[in-house]
Amino acid sequence: MKKIAVVLSGCGYLDGAEIRESVFSLLALDTYGADIEVFAPDDKQHHVVNHLKGEEDTGSRNILEEAGRIARGKVSPLKSLNPDKFDGLVIPGGFGVAKNLSSFAFEGATFTVKDDFQNIIKSFNNASKPIAAICIAPVVMAKVLGDKGPTLTIGNDSGVAGVIEELGGIHQNCAANEICIDKNLKIFTTPAYMFDDAKISDIYAGINSCIKEMLNNA
Repeated sequence: MKKIAVVLSGCGYLDGAEIRESVFSLLALDTYGADIEVFAPDDKQHHVVNHLKGEEDTGSRNILEEAGRIARGKVSPLKSLNPDKFDGLVIPGGFGVAKNLSSFAFEGATFTVKDDFQNIIKSFNNASKPIAAICIAPVVMAKVLGDKGPTLTIGNDSGVAGVIEELGGIHQNCAANEICIDKNLKIFTTPAYMFDDAKISDIYAGINSCIKEMLNNA
């Protein structure tokens, strides 16, 4: 049984982890027999968004507590994630990746990645352990591992694809139900809700294939 770490960035696609992407990832991992442990930063999220109105709301929320909504309370602080104890890493998307795990949403190509998250990605990659990055998460992969020239996909958004290539990555266009495989670096990516109007069945098909290939290489 492969032991897989899943990193969430909150709960809700506009200010945290994309819920469907997170649940589909967990479902696929369970379907293929993985032992799963969920992690999230124990920090305040950048802001709170009213998902009905699409507008910033008042108040503040904790990323770890919000991730607990998806993980049914079974979530640990990101700082406790020890890559040595896991066979692979999964990063669902959502704006939380670009707001809470990094600053991509605000700074574009000059963005930074949270130090502990960056170190986790490097540790998995240096140990030749597979990483599945979904939706916007491949941009973070390009930032952290750009010097290795990873092949990635975020779909067909030319602006974000351009940032990936500016950071040293190679972008490959994909549909929502397709995946991109970098065999050498063991990085597996799928666009998911980078296509806002994608069918939910296509989102699941892409994530399911992405997780399956990641586990096959763990």
